[in-house]
Amino acid sequence: MQLTQIRSLAQSIRDNVNRVVVGKEDVIDKLLIAIIASGHVLLEDVPGTGKTLLAKAMAKSVRASFKRIQFTPDLLPSDLSGIHFFNQKLSEFEFRPGPLFTHVLLADEINRATPRTQSSLLECMEERQVSIDGETRTLTRPFFVIATQNPVENQGTFPLPEAQLDRFLFKIKMGYPNAAEGIQILKRFKEANPLVAILGVADAEEIVAAQDSYSQVKVSDDILAYLIAIVEKTRTHSEVSTGVSPRGSQALLKAAQVQAILKGRDFVTPDDIKAMAEPVLAHRLIVKGSLRSRTEASEAIVAAILRDVPVPTEDSLISG
Repeated sequence: MQLTQIRSLAQSIRDNVNRVVVGKEDVIDKLLIAIIASGHVLLEDVPGTGKTLLAKAMAKSVRASFKRIQFTPDLLPSDLSGIHFFNQKLSEFEFRPGPLFTHVLLADEINRATPRTQSSLLECMEERQVSIDGETRTLTRPFFVIATQNPVENQGTFPLPEAQLDRFLFKIKMGYPNAAEGIQILKRFKEANPLVAILGVADAEEIVAAQDSYSQVKVSDDILAYLIAIVEKTRTHSEVSTGVSPRGSQALLKAAQVQAILKGRDFVTPDDIKAMAEPVLAHRLIVKGSLRSRTEASEAIVAAILRDVPVPTEDSLISG
């Protein structure tokens, strides 16, 4: 697939999702970047801000299979992966696949499940496969996880461990709509849910083709050095106990490449790195004891690092 085709595909999906979701263009773009870059997204915000609606609209737009799991403390790993059951008619065991076997998985309130169940997502999110009773089963591409969590409630929740957070390409906040957007939401939903009416504008096969092609975007050595300088700063920052891992630096590069496509370019610029740095890197930092929330502290640290690291000159940007 050509880069111009990827951009056209993303635009079609964006326009379709915008028929349902009001005023979240930046969040929609990040979801598009994540799915094209074969990443996953953690949406963190208070209930009622449209997280589930956005996930469903994205799944319908790409004509992909969609499963939703409501995470609860009694949810077991087998409830996600599936089980082998004994078929009495055939006198043999058969595999009954769980909701992990889908294209788009909405893990609703993921932090309400126990660490044991949360950890069952590690293999499928990273390797796109599930090991069940000693047998490895490959998940069908594309496989895209959108997880949600409520940052306000702490009772009955189990915070995601760093290893789990590192599997998410982005951590995004939905945010409240402004007054004009609130009025538009009321008008759009007062008679019927527009999600019911939208049709798919892309196939899962097109998404896979885009995932296999976005790496054509050129990246100069100076851009790579700029990216690594940012990552290195997270590892030596005085307020950070654990910085960004090599997985995080790879994630930033992938996100920047897709961001460049959406902006109509075939090469990465420092602005692409800057735009993707906070949502890719902030949730990967382990901050030393801070009076602010971890999220706010991490975002502030990433912003400070971006101000400190020298930006490459324009002459070197397309030499890659």
